[in-house]
Parts: sequence; structure tokens; C-alpha cells
Amino acid sequence: MPRTSLRHRAALLGLLLCTAACAGLGSRPGSDQRQLEVLASAYNSLPGQTSDQPDIAAWGDRLVPGMRSIAVSRDLLELGLGHGSVVRIDGLPGEYRVLDKMAKRWRRKIDIYMGTDVSAAREWGVREVTIRWAPTQR
Repeated sequence: MPRTSLRHRAALLGLLLCTAACAGLGSRPGSDQRQLEVLASAYNSLPGQTSDQPDIAAWGDRLVPGMRSIAVSRDLLELGLGHGSVVRIDGLPGEYRVLDKMAKRWRRKIDIYMGTDVSAAREWGVREVTIRWAPTQR
């Protein structure tokens, strides 16, 4: 077999292996859409749960009860889940916007904003969910 044919086959095999590995990270072929399984908790805009300005998020956005917003762990920023990204959370209706960041200690985690409804946040608890989003350009 000619050398170019072997190189071509090796390159094709490498591309196929890379595509399979990337699919494991949540990418879908032919789509910018990403998905990832994360741990999801809930939070409220109350001083004991956030800061002394509980209605102001990390990027300066004002949180208002009733809005669909999430905070993300900082490792998710590197995956294209930046400020303003729109996220779908399996099991919850509608879309949520990334408006807040979590403390540096968290990894692969989101925090769903539930206004001032502490009982709703407690009822949610902590659970694994799948999130879907189109990555933001950096």
C-alpha cells in the first residue's frame, strides 16, 4: 500500500477517535449544543446564603424573585457557560440564564436561583441533572 494511503487511514482513525472522545464530553455531532451532567442545588437571595447584597449577582446583575437564573461553578466557565448563557435544565420548564458564579471550591455544579422561597429551595435539595447550552464565544 502506498505511504499516503497509510497516513490517510491513520489520520482518519485519529479523527474518529477524537470525535468519539468529544462526544463523551456532551457535544452532539453537527451542533454547537453541549450537554453535561452536573450536581444542582438551589439558593435564595437572602443575606445568610449569599452576601450582604443578596440581590446582586457576581457580574453585577440584579436578581429578582421569579426570574430564571443560575450560578455556575467556575470550571463550567471554561466549557463556554459564561455570563448570560442560556441553559436548559432537564426536568425543569423553560430556560435559565447564567447570571452568577459560585465559590472557587465547587466543581461541575450549578445553583438554581429560587428568589426568596426557602421552602422551594429546600424541597429541591441537591440532585444530579443534565444541562444543555450553546457555548458562548470567549
